[in-house]
Amino acid sequence: MNLSEVIRVALRALARNKMRTILTMLGIIIGVGAVICTVAIGQGASQQVQDQIQNLGDNMVYIAAGSVTANGVRMGSQATKTLTVLDAEAIQQHVPAVALVSPGVGSNVQIVNGNQNWYTHASGVGPDYFQIRKWPMMRGSSFSQRDVDVASDVCLIGKTVSDELFGDQDPVGQEVRVQNIPFRILGELAVKGQSTWGSDQDDTLIMPYTTIQKKIAGIDWLQYIMVSATSQSQIPAAEQQITALLRQRHHLRPEEADDFILRSPTELADTAAGTSRILTLLLASIASVSLLVGGIGIMNIMLVSVTERTREIGVRMAVGATEEDVKKQFLSEALVLSSIGGIIGIAFGMLGSALVSRALQWPTLVSPLSVVIAAVFSAVVGIFFGYYPAQKAAQLDPIEALRYE
Repeated sequence: MNLSEVIRVALRALARNKMRTILTMLGIIIGVGAVICTVAIGQGASQQVQDQIQNLGDNMVYIAAGSVTANGVRMGSQATKTLTVLDAEAIQQHVPAVALVSPGVGSNVQIVNGNQNWYTHASGVGPDYFQIRKWPMMRGSSFSQRDVDVASDVCLIGKTVSDELFGDQDPVGQEVRVQNIPFRILGELAVKGQSTWGSDQDDTLIMPYTTIQKKIAGIDWLQYIMVSATSQSQIPAAEQQITALLRQRHHLRPEEADDFILRSPTELADTAAGTSRILTLLLASIASVSLLVGGIGIMNIMLVSVTERTREIGVRMAVGATEEDVKKQFLSEALVLSSIGGIIGIAFGMLGSALVSRALQWPTLVSPLSVVIAAVFSAVVGIFFGYYPAQKAAQLDPIEALRYE
């Protein structure tokens, strides 16, 4: 018999006991569906974390003022005053792996507009900051390098600040007071949403860093420098070059620790990806146990089928069927059984992923690779667990089989 004939006969044999066939396939359906659904949930969560980390900035490297020890007392991060605007300019000029640089300072402030006020964090940055953070304007425009040079009384506000102080009004062009200094709003930033650690990125006020240094914080050093590497692959090189340059500029001896801290979102991304990968594999492993149970069910039913069809096997052999033909026939039945269950399981898995995403507002991502692996694995389960019953059927003695009642 050719392949199409083998499959046709297998389907006809399985159709004789429809309920038994359906119940046998149920183990495969549940197993494949569970694997697809759990992997989709794990990959969806991983993708959400990756998107949030990418939302932090474009190939970003964050350089913060470091810790300092005085009289045996270790201060926290941003305690040193050695990070300066000249450092930022040196990084821009002498680090080839860096494309954009923005000096940074910050301070918590109370913003007042008429009889409305709001307490938020004011960030002082350079013009490149918005390109580094991939943060466009929703309306209005950003400040220029000239505003930085002259420490202009201008600012940009996030969506949260705009809602609290202006409601539905357009804030662009209006004034707010910070420490009794009037600032003109040049633009409103596009919505960023929550950060990876849960803070509201839209609850912010942004000014030229020189304005905060001279008029609000009263400092002449930087709390951080934000840079963008030329590409993601260049982030490690940028970190090495920045470290060497700053240690040289800060006159640090080889045995002395850095007086600055370097951080990159890629570190968070790698950690999150590793954690998500482990959890996804764990969930998929647990779900695949039901595939094993389904395979055992297939073996059980095929052994029962061999016993029930012993006389039929004897007749087939008597009219010329070889052991290989009998083995192929029963193996094809197991394969068809598991493959149909696998296809239905894939459909149920995709449907379950969509229902989880809609009901729990949890992101899911069904990758084509997981679907292919599930389909192949279900077929392998059918072949593996169907081989022994097929082998047993092929080894029956035709004469004894014909006598079987």
